[in-house]
Amino acid sequence: MNDPFSQAEGTRKVLTAGEDAEGRVDAWIVSLLDGEFSRSRIKALIEQGALHLNGAPCTEPKKKVKPGDVVELVLPEPEDPQPKGENIPLDVLYEDEDVIVVVKPAGLVVHPAAGNWTGTLVNALIYHCGDTLSGIGGVKRPGVVHRLDKDTSGVMVVAKNDIAHRHLSAQFADHGRTGDLERAYVALIWGRPQQLRGTIDAPLGRGGGDRTKRAVKREDSEDAREAITHYEVVERFYEQEDGTALASLVECRLETGRTHQIRVHMAHIGHPLLGDPDYGAAFKTKANRLPDEARKVVNRFHRQALHAFLLAFEHPRTGEVMEFEAPLPQDLEELVEALRA
Repeated sequence: MNDPFSQAEGTRKVLTAGEDAEGRVDAWIVSLLDGEFSRSRIKALIEQGALHLNGAPCTEPKKKVKPGDVVELVLPEPEDPQPKGENIPLDVLYEDEDVIVVVKPAGLVVHPAAGNWTGTLVNALIYHCGDTLSGIGGVKRPGVVHRLDKDTSGVMVVAKNDIAHRHLSAQFADHGRTGDLERAYVALIWGRPQQLRGTIDAPLGRGGGDRTKRAVKREDSEDAREAITHYEVVERFYEQEDGTALASLVECRLETGRTHQIRVHMAHIGHPLLGDPDYGAAFKTKANRLPDEARKVVNRFHRQALHAFLLAFEHPRTGEVMEFEAPLPQDLEELVEALRA
């Protein structure tokens, strides 16, 4: 019997349902994959948007399959159980036997995951540090105690042994509420908040059907997690007579560390980050109000304008409070200068 699936493009499997096709689409797919994936795994893939039914996205595992239906399923890439070292340049601010502090550039993923099994910060660290990296974070995240989004630049600290990993992890879990951990970011946002200094206290959880996005949730929502961001406007651009501005430079300090926290919180108060494709796309046309040269720079800036410029923590061995800063990367510096012109 011929395999009903054809490899259309890499990990995409395509099937046309026969006359005897029936039942839930997830169970039907599992029966044809002959044990390659469990039903729970197929169900999760469908809920994550990996399935198209008759050309349209389908996120309902219980959807009934009918004769003649065309099913397309994108399967995950085979998982490499052990990340390998890669000779990727690192901007090292500090290093000793316990920790390494680096400046992560925008565009670099922190650790291997679906779609990014190589070319990550972890691959670079393994090459640089060799076998000294801590394994307490798991083989995919050796030494990693916190992370930055792929397109967010800035300072990160990585543990080089298990004791340092536990010590730093505890500091990040505490979010600096009782210790010396401090994280500060600069961001360029659209508009100007009514209050030049404030606190955004709004729980975050999964954002609708996209499992990679986050959204502000009610406190009683099942997946709501406390999220608190303190911000201060440090510069305003093209300020109007009524006190509004076309854009602002803000400094944000985190009291919690949720995924996409600053990006979601600033969008929540009506001031998303410039260049943010997920939470600020609706504001792209605001660039048309800028002078020609500034508009050109803004329109070619294709990442969230966010940079982790400061990180302070207690050294896990000496107890010394160490503080590191990273200047704005070139693309953000050019963006700020264009807005100042």
